[in-house]
Amino acid sequence: MNAETIRIIDAIARDRNIERDLLINDLEQAMISAARKHFNSLDVEEFRCRIDPMTGEMHLWQADEEGNFSEIPIASLGRIPAQTAKQVMIQRFREDERASIFDEFSKRVGEVLTGTAHRYEGGALVVTIERTEGFMPRSEQIQGEQFHPGDRVRCLIKEVREDGSRVKIVLSRSHPDFIRRLFEAEVPEVSEHIIEIKAMAREAGFRTKIAVSSIDSKVDAVGACVGVRGSRIRNIVDELGGEKIDIVRWNESSQILISNALKPAEVEEVSLCFELGRATIIVREDQLSLAIGRRGQNVRLAARLTGWDIDILTPAEFAKSLETLEGVIRTIEGIEDVMLDRMGALGIISVFDVEEVGIEVLENEVGMSKEMSAKVAETCAERAKEVAEQQQAEKEEEEKRRTEELAAADAVLAGGAEPDGSAEAAADAILGGGPVAAVETESDQSVEHGGSGEDQEVVESQEEDASPAS
Repeated sequence: MNAETIRIIDAIARDRNIERDLLINDLEQAMISAARKHFNSLDVEEFRCRIDPMTGEMHLWQADEEGNFSEIPIASLGRIPAQTAKQVMIQRFREDERASIFDEFSKRVGEVLTGTAHRYEGGALVVTIERTEGFMPRSEQIQGEQFHPGDRVRCLIKEVREDGSRVKIVLSRSHPDFIRRLFEAEVPEVSEHIIEIKAMAREAGFRTKIAVSSIDSKVDAVGACVGVRGSRIRNIVDELGGEKIDIVRWNESSQILISNALKPAEVEEVSLCFELGRATIIVREDQLSLAIGRRGQNVRLAARLTGWDIDILTPAEFAKSLETLEGVIRTIEGIEDVMLDRMGALGIISVFDVEEVGIEVLENEVGMSKEMSAKVAETCAERAKEVAEQQQAEKEEEEKRRTEELAAADAVLAGGAEPDGSAEAAADAILGGGPVAAVETESDQSVEHGGSGEDQEVVESQEEDASPAS
């Protein structure tokens, strides 16, 4: 050993981020292993080794039967012990490096860094990050995004874990915190905590809604995030490959927050039922498609952002639901107007709601007697079954009608005209004339309202998504 060896150790310690003393100790243990191999010894205390950290001089000692140590010439060990020392040294260096990587990246979970795309393995993208590799599972990638070897990849460190003899660094571009970190990088007010991101809902690759608020009345939270002429938000959208981002103004009032979250749709009224954790939203007929969004995306993200199940109704549907509920309850003796008003204030607007909230709410909040509450719940449950059956029948009829219209359209396109003029009749059906029912208009779009917006079946609307929406 000499000064050149010490310089090599210093270089390894610097490049691999490993403690210098730890590497010297590894070398000492490797030499002890070589000596034990040479003398066929099983006693771990028989040999000792010391390397001078300044000069690199090495000394190796062996203990005799009386416990006295005498120095052994290093050159006398031979080739096989030298190979043993080499293998032990390499193994311990790798273990030290693995421990160093694990310690370093464990502290950086949640941090955004830039790496280089290397290759794909079974759908997972392997990314070179600094002095190691991370992998991005398919579930953490943005749908439709493809990288080529050498491409720059900006990603979030989601998780670091030990997997056998390897350290696995899980990267993500679909995690909501990835967008949060991008905002911190692009918007100084967010990184300085003047603007706070209160809530976030994301469907990676498609759309994200973010609720923001400012602790400084002079700073407009939405305007600061958008930037001058959209400069700040444009950089984030470009990084995400065109994903739409709606910036929503946060409000402590759930009603106002829900109205903001459903933009660009204009909300007429918001009715909250705290017992069910559900918000009933009233929107005009021409705003229904905007409020729901393509394939229910807008209402689904709004529900996640606000933490409320959202049910969207038109004024006509809302009035019909209230009329049905009132008609059922009015048949019960002893019902007063004030009870109906209290039920409306609680957000109980349909016979289905009465069945869900239960008898205790009717007794404690509405002021009904125990017998009356039981009677109201029973009557509404029976009526709810009838309404559900009616809605199911209407849905089946609608599906049947659509199937017939599609079959008629196929017949016309295939040129399958018959002598009796059925093809002409089919064409009339498509064009809106003839004896067959006309094709539904935009106002006839069927929306199945229930629970959160996630289960709604929506005819894809052709709305113009305004991004960002404030």
